[in-house]
Amino acid sequence: MSNDQQALLNTPLAPLHGELGAKMVPFAGYSMPVQYSGVKPEHLHTREKAGLFDVSHMGQVIVKGEHACAELERLIPVDLQALAIGHQSYGVLTNENGGIIDDLIIARWQEDEFFIVINAACKHKDIEHFKKHLIHSELVEINDRALIALQGPSAATVMESLCPQATKLTFMQCAKFEISGELCFISRSGYTGEDGFEISIPENAAINIAEQILAFDDVKPIGLGARDSLRLESGLCLYGQDLQDDISVVESSLGWAISKSRRRQGERSGDFLGAELIFKQQQDGVGKKRVGFAVDAKTPVRAGSDIVDSDGNVVGTITSGTFSPSLSRPIAMGYVNTDVSAVGTSLHALVRNKPVPISVAKMPFVPQNYFRG
Repeated sequence: MSNDQQALLNTPLAPLHGELGAKMVPFAGYSMPVQYSGVKPEHLHTREKAGLFDVSHMGQVIVKGEHACAELERLIPVDLQALAIGHQSYGVLTNENGGIIDDLIIARWQEDEFFIVINAACKHKDIEHFKKHLIHSELVEINDRALIALQGPSAATVMESLCPQATKLTFMQCAKFEISGELCFISRSGYTGEDGFEISIPENAAINIAEQILAFDDVKPIGLGARDSLRLESGLCLYGQDLQDDISVVESSLGWAISKSRRRQGERSGDFLGAELIFKQQQDGVGKKRVGFAVDAKTPVRAGSDIVDSDGNVVGTITSGTFSPSLSRPIAMGYVNTDVSAVGTSLHALVRNKPVPISVAKMPFVPQNYFRG
């Protein structure tokens, strides 16, 4: 075993992955299941019934104190003052240059207490960033809980048996409930575009609760491979590929993640890191933007592939690409020059130096099925 393999961390569900015959791969410093029965069947099962994902590699933190709301608003351009207790929001953690340090989910548990889920590969830098800027607030790193995601059309039926109170939640609501006597943090959200729940569980109860969920006929374990194809079909970004520190909120087409009240003409405009540069870009425009692509061929295009126009000029880069099991065709996401970013624009991606026809497409590629009540 190599030193790199020895250094990998395991999630609390590692023994269960072994029993289920998962193929394990390194991901964000962890040994994670990439697939169990195959990416395509796992993907389609999640779209048709329900899948259970181990996402315990993600970071979980609490920020609390009487100044927590104000200090977090300095870092995340979300109207946290207006975020009701028991609700959560997607947010971006901006830097001074308007770039994205990470994208995250922030939930309000109490008036002065917030629960934040951050990306696995960003945990260290995010926490250091929080420590630097949260001068008057308490930051608590949660290291003794697993995180799982139950996703798909059958998710609510399964949850009705395990924790019926949780089925009263609607999309982006959250609460603390008990499952088998264990206190769980449950939100109605996920990364697949389907209805579902994310469940934070005490690590010593993780296997027991995961096994209870997997005991339902409609539920199968799902690996990172299908998680990636599901999120791309749903037009959702992967930090480290589609989002980076040096890509701005405007370039990434995530201006909607800035709450209306925090925008340039908002009643509480700005006062977050990078606000002036972001507002200037929104007013003056940017040279590139994130878009989706339909691949007009059978050949999948992969991250890092150059995008060229009809004259062979490089006009962009693919950041995510996969075969879509739902659509039976390849799809992709990436950045192109703004002047060729209109939906329907025909371009080519270079795959092993051969041009593959692609066209700018609307996202999401498949309908999102979040439960909004």
